[in-house]
Amino acid sequence: MWVTPMTYAKVIAVTADVAWDVTLLTWGAYAPLQHLMTGEEYHSVCETMRLPNGTIFPLPMVLPVPASVAEAVHPGEDLEMVGRYGFAGQIKVTEIFKRDLLDEAATVYLTTDIRHPGVAHLLSQSPWCLAGDIKVLHPPDLPFHEPVHPGQVKALIRKYQWRTIAAFQTRNPIHRAHEYLHKVALEVCDGLLLHPLIGSTKRDDIPAAIRMASYHILLDAYYPKHRVILATFPAAMRYAGPREALFHAIVRKNYGATHFIIGRDAAGVGDFYGPYDAIHLLEQHAQEIGLTPLAFPAVGFCPRCQQTVSERTCPHRSEWFTLSGTQVRETLRAGQNLPAEFSRPEVSYYLQRALSTIAQEAEG
Repeated sequence: MWVTPMTYAKVIAVTADVAWDVTLLTWGAYAPLQHLMTGEEYHSVCETMRLPNGTIFPLPMVLPVPASVAEAVHPGEDLEMVGRYGFAGQIKVTEIFKRDLLDEAATVYLTTDIRHPGVAHLLSQSPWCLAGDIKVLHPPDLPFHEPVHPGQVKALIRKYQWRTIAAFQTRNPIHRAHEYLHKVALEVCDGLLLHPLIGSTKRDDIPAAIRMASYHILLDAYYPKHRVILATFPAAMRYAGPREALFHAIVRKNYGATHFIIGRDAAGVGDFYGPYDAIHLLEQHAQEIGLTPLAFPAVGFCPRCQQTVSERTCPHRSEWFTLSGTQVRETLRAGQNLPAEFSRPEVSYYLQRALSTIAQEAEG
């Protein structure tokens, strides 16, 4: 039986990333997993991308704790979890186990190179973990009003009477190539779930609040009303490439999606993964997870065709105009607008002004 937090003798502080993982687990966003992994589950997922019962699940979900906590806690104990933004929860500890962080990096991220942001974050954690059943008393507060719970998104899908829903994962502003993918998806699906990740990202990524405002500018001007749901996904970005792309697809299935838009180097970073590795992994497991991939290997603006195109529709790949994420951020932070071939002018203008304001405040 659960007891109230006031009766707990032991309290553990958790990071915002862990608080949201715990919350999303209890909401069913990470189904079939709904608890913090045991040692057996953790090792099985790292080594095989499957839970011990054979169900596919590509990423570990654990609660790291300092060695001092691991030594003081025993199976069967009830602990209170507290975190930033009002998070409060409980865990009924079933197991304490120790990870091999380098082995996890090698199997999950396919590298132990600390230049990989996900690996660097992993290796900064304690190897000790608590497993157990969890309960959330108060999820972390969010500064956004868009739907965040899977039940909220599914209720909107029912309201709009959509039978097919294409989900799109992003941690970046939406540019013209993304818009092309969305509108191709809307030609074959009833609705679009635009589902940006708003948890922790790399330091140089554009802040979630700025991205969310830019999405509204774009949707209001260029997308059909009542055919798009803008919701938030508050998990952290792990940059785990193919495994994380597969995880993102599973999560979107739990939010009600029937299709998943996936592009080149999904969930990757730098040159750590092949450009089509994530597409291939999702296609291998799509039938098993019950989701249809909408795969687009490469998309860009072709000056000769005078439109946004894909490799399947344009023979002029070497002439395409494209910008990397780093180039986009550097251009905006330099106070310059993005080319109209790459971004809608009003979106570019907003992003440039917002990032310039942040830079000025930092300097002043």
